Amino acid sequence: MWSVDVSLGADTSQLRAVVQGAGSALRMKANLFRQELDASAALRGLIGRYTVVILQQLAQTAVCMHSHFIEGRLARWLLMTQDRAHSGSFHLTHEYLAYMLGVRRVGVTVAASALQHRKLIAYRRGNIEILNRPGLEQVACDCYAADQLSYGQLRSGPN
Repeated sequence: MWSVDVSLGADTSQLRAVVQGAGSALRMKANLFRQELDASAALRGLIGRYTVVILQQLAQTAVCMHSHFIEGRLARWLLMTQDRAHSGSFHLTHEYLAYMLGVRRVGVTVAASALQHRKLIAYRRGNIEILNRPGLEQVACDCYAADQLSYGQLRSGPN
């Protein structure tokens, strides 16, 4: 994850990046990142579009957390995780999901159990498998469709 604040000129980031799944992560010093931004119009354009997507998703998440039930928000988060992990199975604990959804752990347990009962996911000891993606998309709140639209704009580039 790159830092929006550094790309906008801050010397350091106050954000903490968390790598959710297996794999590698890279980092670079803020001044080197800004040098690369200065040298590449293509990179500046991509980072600019991605910044717009991040801001849209932050606003959408604020609305989502205020307006939607945990089950729909959990379905949204699982779909977003699958999109980024490029895998139908991944490891996420109830504790981590509770933190990300801004709810108590018991709320995640109830919502995950409901999704599992409907045979949309299989969940055991933090290992989640998406069994029925179209069904999970139906349960997800409308915010997931808004997220997809934002990412579509990122991929399509400037109009």
